[in-house]
Amino acid sequence: MTLPHPLDLSRHWRDLYDPLLTHLCETGNAAWAGQLQSQLLQRFVSHPHGDLERWQNAYNGLPVSAAAKVLPNRSAVAVTANEPDQPDLRLGSLQPELEHALRGLMPWRKGPFEFFGLSVDTEWRSDWKWDRVAPHLSDLTGRTVLDVGCGSGYHCWRMWGAGASRVIGIDPGLLFLMQFLSLKRYDNAAPVDLLPIRVEDLPPDMAYFDTVFSMGILYHRRSPIDHLLDLKATLKPGGEVVLETLVIAGNEGEVLMPEDRYAMMRNVWFIPSSRSLKRWLARAGFVDIRVVDESLTSTEEQRATDWMQFQSLSDFLDPSDPSKTAEGYPAPLRATLIARKPR
Repeated sequence: MTLPHPLDLSRHWRDLYDPLLTHLCETGNAAWAGQLQSQLLQRFVSHPHGDLERWQNAYNGLPVSAAAKVLPNRSAVAVTANEPDQPDLRLGSLQPELEHALRGLMPWRKGPFEFFGLSVDTEWRSDWKWDRVAPHLSDLTGRTVLDVGCGSGYHCWRMWGAGASRVIGIDPGLLFLMQFLSLKRYDNAAPVDLLPIRVEDLPPDMAYFDTVFSMGILYHRRSPIDHLLDLKATLKPGGEVVLETLVIAGNEGEVLMPEDRYAMMRNVWFIPSSRSLKRWLARAGFVDIRVVDESLTSTEEQRATDWMQFQSLSDFLDPSDPSKTAEGYPAPLRATLIARKPR
């Protein structure tokens, strides 16, 4: 269904999510579709975000292109003209209009993206994370995939580009949703959706997804084992979890719990060693657990840009010793682990 223009989520959310809701009903998941309708009604109508109207106005300022598509297999996920001979927005008078609308959705944190040749240089080089993770994944071809805490959906597009038959991202942030929709409006038929909900809002023991990603989420959870159990409950038997999170160097049993902030973030609770994290996954019932990557986060991967003009990683490290955070903890080290739900 073509999205209404201008978009007003309080009125048009049913149109926006109708393809997904229809798909769920047709695949035996009518109960979840009904639950989602209630949650979306609550999110957009009963308790809308105070900035939602401003973000919708920015979205509505995006120039219309009759035939465009999203190219999800590029480092910068790109919106481009559908036909080679179609006039490209980069060549016309609409380029300032396009940039003005996209800047109304700042700050852009996860990406990068490109809109008809206009580069949106996000705070995070999320393509670098994808390049570290992708070589270790089971083939996503034909899989139904969940991305928990997906932000603006950059990795959702890359998952679809890697062959997934349907990708659902969840993140409660409505600015992230509006950024995602700024791409989706140009390729509305793409089987990629972003739901503004939390993993706790999913049906219990749904066992619906072949692969679930949780990247950059675990250290924000007060109960990390419960988060792992929530992830397992979304998976079909034999399904794969991809877990990327902050870790510390250390042995099994070692965990850092910051006294207050970590790298200026308040909501960081537990940062385990990779060996401890393997034990957590085992205790949560996963098998075939492996650490596939450990990488220090660099100030080239996370930094302030013209599209995210606030403080970033370089401001959160000790200026006299960048191997430590501003609070004196070890600088951000991230690990990716892959495990499987038993059959």
